[in-house]
Amino acid sequence: MNEPDRERGGASVCLLMVGLALVLAGMFGAAVGAARTARQQAAVAADFGALAGAGRALEGDEAACSAAAEIAGRNGGRLLVCRLDDLDVLVTAEVSVTVLPGLTRVATASARAGPLRG
Repeated sequence: MNEPDRERGGASVCLLMVGLALVLAGMFGAAVGAARTARQQAAVAADFGALAGAGRALEGDEAACSAAAEIAGRNGGRLLVCRLDDLDVLVTAEVSVTVLPGLTRVATASARAGPLRG
């Protein structure tokens, strides 16, 4: 076998390896982006839930937490913790995200809302 025939197909294998590396890098970037988006969505659900609960804080713990749960759910989150501290509402919400096929994670965020003091 002469020299040129032995080298045939080497560039194709290298090109396939580079393509695979780019696909894996793209999947990693998409997973990081999905996780960051879920974190932001959890923060929005917690913030709005705390604000909704603070608006009903005078009606009591149950009314405040019910409003917080409803608004957190409408923003794609699930209320984990809700408690009334005087007129402040403390809320923790979570959002589930599938960052890669078969890999689901949970992002959580907390927020506090109440009247202005000072």
